[in-house]
Amino acid sequence: MYKTLLAAGICILGMTSLASAQAKKEIVIASEGAYPPFNFMDSNNKLQGFDIEIANALCEKMQAKCTIVAQDWDGMIPALLAKKFDAIVASMTITEERKKQIDFTDRYYRTPLSVAVAKDSPIKDTSVASMKGMAVGAQSSTTQSIYAEDTYGKGGATAKLYPTQDEANADLANGRLDASVADKFVLVEWLKKDGKDCCKLLGDIEGTMSEAGIAVRKEDKELKEALNKAIKDIVADGTYKKIQDKYFEFDIY
Repeated sequence: MYKTLLAAGICILGMTSLASAQAKKEIVIASEGAYPPFNFMDSNNKLQGFDIEIANALCEKMQAKCTIVAQDWDGMIPALLAKKFDAIVASMTITEERKKQIDFTDRYYRTPLSVAVAKDSPIKDTSVASMKGMAVGAQSSTTQSIYAEDTYGKGGATAKLYPTQDEANADLANGRLDASVADKFVLVEWLKKDGKDCCKLLGDIEGTMSEAGIAVRKEDKELKEALNKAIKDIVADGTYKKIQDKYFEFDIY
C-alpha cells in the first residue's frame, strides 16, 4: 500500500514538474506599438517592427509558445509587476532607476539620443546653451524625457512631454516645438518618412549612448537566463542581422 501511494506521489510530482516546465514555455510579451521602426501597429492593428521580430526569433530559439500584446508605455512596468505579462520587448533602456523595480537581460541593441529640429531652425547644435529658451519635446517616462527635463530644462529650455514619440514629432512638424529628443534610430526613421519635408536631424547628444534590454521581473531568473542565451544564439547564427537589415542600414547591436 505504501509503495503504491509512493509511486502515485512520484507520478503526480512528475506530472506537476512537467506541467510547470510546460508553463514556463508559454510566455506573454508586451510591446508598445507606437515607436516605429521598433514597434508599431500595421493597417490590421497588428504589432510589427524590429522589437516584434526579435521577440519572435527569441521565442523560436527557446522553443517557447509566445503571445505578444500591446501595452501603453506609461503602464509597462506596473503591468509587468502585476503579472499581466512576463517580459517587455519595447526598446526599454536599461537604467539603474528601473533596475530598482525590475531586471533586464543583456542588451539587444544600443543607441544614442539625438535631436530633430525644423529645417529652418536657428538652433545650431544639441548643447544645453543652444536649447535655452526653446520648447523641447520628448516621450514621457523615457530616458529622453529625463534628459529634456533634467538637462535642457535646467538650462533654460521648456520641456514638453507626450504619451508617445509620434505625438512629440507631430508637434515638431506643426511648429509647436522647437526640438524633439528621441533615440537616434527612431528620429532617423521618422525623418525618412513623415518628417522628411519639415525637419532635419540636428545631431547626437554627446555621452548618451544607452542599451535596450528585455525587462523581466526580478524573481524570473530562469526566464532571464533563457532570453540571454537566445540573444547570443540569434546574434551568432545570423538571425539578428537578417532582422536588423530589414530596418536599418547600419549595425545597431
